[in-house]
Amino acid sequence: MLGLLALDAGPLRGESNVDFRNLAGEIFPDADRVGSNVGSPPSAPVYAGGSLLGYAFSTHDVVRSVGYSGQPLDVVAGIDLAGRVTGARLFRHNEPILVIGVPEERLHAFVRGLAGIDIARPAAVDAAPDEKGAPDIIAGATVSSGVIRDAVIRAARAVARSRGLLGGDASQPRLDRDSFETASWQDLLDDGSLRRLVLTRGIVAESLARLTGDPGGTLPSDPDRLFIELFVGLATPARVGQNLLGPRRYGALSADLGTEEQIVFVAANGAWSFKGTRYRRSGTFDRLQLVQDERTIRLTRDGYANVERLKIDGAPELREMALFRIADATGFDPLAPWRVELLVPRDVAGGGQVLLTFALDYRLPDRYLLAAPAGDATDRPATSAPTSGDEPLWLQTWRSRLPSIGMLIAMLLVLSAILVFQDALVRHPRVYRQVRLWYLGVTLVWLGFIAGAQLSVFNVLTFAHALLTEFRWEFFLLDPLIFILWGYVAVTLLFWGRGVFCGWLCPFGALQELANEAARLLRVPQVKVPFGLHERLWPIKHIIFIGLVAVSLHSMAWAVLGTEVEPFKTAISLKFVRHWPFVVYAVGLLLAGLFIERFYCRYLCPLGAALAIPARLRMFEWLKRRFQCGNDCQICASRCTVQAIHPTGEINPNECIYCLACQANYSDDQLCPPLVQRRKRLEKLLRQPPPEKGGAATGGVA
Repeated sequence: MLGLLALDAGPLRGESNVDFRNLAGEIFPDADRVGSNVGSPPSAPVYAGGSLLGYAFSTHDVVRSVGYSGQPLDVVAGIDLAGRVTGARLFRHNEPILVIGVPEERLHAFVRGLAGIDIARPAAVDAAPDEKGAPDIIAGATVSSGVIRDAVIRAARAVARSRGLLGGDASQPRLDRDSFETASWQDLLDDGSLRRLVLTRGIVAESLARLTGDPGGTLPSDPDRLFIELFVGLATPARVGQNLLGPRRYGALSADLGTEEQIVFVAANGAWSFKGTRYRRSGTFDRLQLVQDERTIRLTRDGYANVERLKIDGAPELREMALFRIADATGFDPLAPWRVELLVPRDVAGGGQVLLTFALDYRLPDRYLLAAPAGDATDRPATSAPTSGDEPLWLQTWRSRLPSIGMLIAMLLVLSAILVFQDALVRHPRVYRQVRLWYLGVTLVWLGFIAGAQLSVFNVLTFAHALLTEFRWEFFLLDPLIFILWGYVAVTLLFWGRGVFCGWLCPFGALQELANEAARLLRVPQVKVPFGLHERLWPIKHIIFIGLVAVSLHSMAWAVLGTEVEPFKTAISLKFVRHWPFVVYAVGLLLAGLFIERFYCRYLCPLGAALAIPARLRMFEWLKRRFQCGNDCQICASRCTVQAIHPTGEINPNECIYCLACQANYSDDQLCPPLVQRRKRLEKLLRQPPPEKGGAATGGVA
């Protein structure tokens, strides 16, 4: 079954070869005829009774859409003459995050929900009450659903622009936003897509001397030292922006732009910063401005995005990089010449300051100019102008899930208090046990079943591959609960080890422990695995994790299928509503856990194995032991619920789930032999009558 799933999820090669005639009814319900899929970008005109309804297109054919998995995806969609999506159908995808945790129908429903959105507006989750907004992203598949949404909007805009559906004079040249070909950094410099300005300290000093009328002014001792090397380019065209940023970030950026908004890329080396620091307080960049004709456009923090790393081949090491969104309301025309002015304040003799201005002229290369194809323009009025300043998708998601975020933070604060004040808690065994069972119940019911925040080894593989390829925090920020959980787990790994997550924050672990607790109440016999055998079964989970890492280096799709060794999706994310083989597997593990507590955690969990690796770096040893442990006493070892204590008394941090049961035993003067002996000695002393006063003197007289 898994093999068939993998074959069905194979990547697209070449053109998608979509037969729009068979799909037209889904995306254009009133259609009775479909033309050929032609043009640049390709699309198929759709008719009803001889009237043109709009155009059908494939996102793979138009923008070479790529999913979160890094593999191509294809959505077939349509737009009408008013620039609205008429319908959409997921034609092919290879999104592993969907295969492992989200029903296929939810993904198809999300894609169908794209119908009705206005592509002239920036892609946003929220829309005006009288307008159709994009559907909410899918919990558990936030990145994939966001990437799919961006692909549909970007492809629809490309088709609409080429057919004149977004307004403007079709007879005039227009900006080619969508044509893409691979180019290196040097290619962009050579053809003028990027412009370069180099200033040395000597040049700046000479400009200051000319401005102040003091040609004999003092030159710096190192006039050839680099002051700033500035690079500027219009990043709106795909050939520039996609090469610089990579397909995923450029796709998300394009979808979040208004149809007439532009993106300017600025980067620099040298001692002088074009950003400065005052913009953090004022909201406006005071060292850089854009000028076109008589119009000066100030760059603001609202339209600013930092760039940490470029994807283009041959890029130099750059000290700072930024993207600036230029709103349509500024009147900026990307086809007309413009310039970036670098503003450098300098002190002058006698006090005061002057402002030096250095200009870098920019003119869009002719290769980015297009004229509308003959016969494709329409007389339809343009859709309403977009608004600028929309929040990024991840920030919208965080804002919409504030109650859940607050609940999770409260849970983590309570757990932090338990961990920090564990000595005080375990001195009261009954209170400790009640606190633990209640916390596990909240973890299972709210964190697992309701919030769906179950961490997975797939998160580890995804993060590792992102570090090796195209790392972006925005991808991980799209699921706030998972992001917060991973952040907390990362901190606790250094302080307490991997057991904090496994013992307190894993919903499936909580399900196993609570089920075993019920089994003990029903007197289900417990199987104690001989320690020698138990110790030899530990490496299985580590072998599974290493195998998943190795497979992921060859194919993430196959690695995703391998992560089905985790029953988390079946038992927690999908609540056992899944095909019967998955349900049988998950139930079988839970049944085994009734006899051997946390059977899956002990021997099979690759996530526990992955967390054990960095947990070796923990800075503190919070779990207390006595020299009698393992020598005179085996109580903690025999009572450890996961057999993480060696017969010699040492606690194995790779296996410990930090349940604190051994610490409750450690503090129990009714159970721990050293404390029992101390208590009995104290009680014996208290039972002895005190000596009579003066007894020794009286006896001497007698």
